[in-house]
Amino acid sequence: MTHLELMKDVYYVGYVDFEVRNFHGYSTHKGSSYNAYIVKSGEKTVLIDAVKRPYYEYFLSNIKHVCDPSEIDYFIVNHVEPDHSGSFPLILKHLPNAEIIASTRGKEILEAHYHEELDKKHFENIRAVKEGDTLEIGNGKQFTFVPIPMIHWPDSMVSFMSDENGKNILFSNDAFGQHFATSKRWDDENDIAEIMWEAEKYYANILLHLSGLITKAIPKVGALAIDIICPSHGVCWRTHIGKILEAYTKWSAGKTDGKSVLIVYDTMWGSTEKIAKALYKEIIHRGISAKRFRLTNADYSDVITEAMKAKAILVGSPTLNNGLYPLVAEYLSYQKGLKPMNKVGMAFGSYGWGGGAVKEIIKELEETKIDVMEEKIEIRFVPRPEDLDFKNIVDKLVEKMG
Repeated sequence: MTHLELMKDVYYVGYVDFEVRNFHGYSTHKGSSYNAYIVKSGEKTVLIDAVKRPYYEYFLSNIKHVCDPSEIDYFIVNHVEPDHSGSFPLILKHLPNAEIIASTRGKEILEAHYHEELDKKHFENIRAVKEGDTLEIGNGKQFTFVPIPMIHWPDSMVSFMSDENGKNILFSNDAFGQHFATSKRWDDENDIAEIMWEAEKYYANILLHLSGLITKAIPKVGALAIDIICPSHGVCWRTHIGKILEAYTKWSAGKTDGKSVLIVYDTMWGSTEKIAKALYKEIIHRGISAKRFRLTNADYSDVITEAMKAKAILVGSPTLNNGLYPLVAEYLSYQKGLKPMNKVGMAFGSYGWGGGAVKEIIKELEETKIDVMEEKIEIRFVPRPEDLDFKNIVDKLVEKMG
């Protein structure tokens, strides 16, 4: 049982998925995990969250290594998205004595998801909790429930376990998670730089557009006397809790890495790429940090992570059929959905007999609430050397970045 025991009275019963490479459009180069936990108090046994349906048998096996499933008294469902609740209707068959606990919206959404598999009585008996509701499980252990609606589903909540005789644990579900597969469960057992990058990427691709709500939730969570954070993806936090809370505060406030620039583009016959490279050269000549991504060779999930950190986003496209090059259109749609904040934007591109791409870029950036420069770059056919002199336009970009 030792490989499942996180600490005294707390066990890991989830599944580490080394194979997954895509999470509803978000690339997971390092895999992921679907974390579930069991807490024992000596009087009561609590199961917290579940796993994706394909890994139900593994989940059940882990539970059986910790306890007889029929001994579980409570089953807390913090969030109903299927990567956490997919095995919910299957595991219930083994939990005849467990009371199910979810948020009010969680109770509704469980029924909306699983009404074909379960009888109505299963949903009627769920205890719906609201903010501040508690659950005593004995020997000084108490759960307090804090709904965090729309972070990132309406049903989302966190469960805080205070322990008079041990560690206070925040079971945070999707908050503070990372898509990262590892057999080592703790932050300090892994490379913290790698963990923080994956946490940053996770925030940028899943939570960025919810930053306004997260800004309000962070003080509420930070006020808890947290010793441990156990999320539903990736590693648990025990050493670098301050670091991840500080990072969420920064990301949710839309703070950027100074005067940094992201250049995102694609090219058809090389002209737009010449513009992108000339802009990059002029920007770094000023000592300003810049990154350049050609979308044909880039991963949107990685690009949007850089977009979250950059102060300026420059987007380039050749004109195709009087509009955007398809990969640029696709990326701009992805970016618009995630709503990066406090950005300066600029459009550039090339065209042949008729333009259109730059106009479309400006429209997309404006709809994303990015502060678009009046200046733009449109070059017909192949740029001449004098066309690529961008000193003046970069001067204006630097000024606009502040």
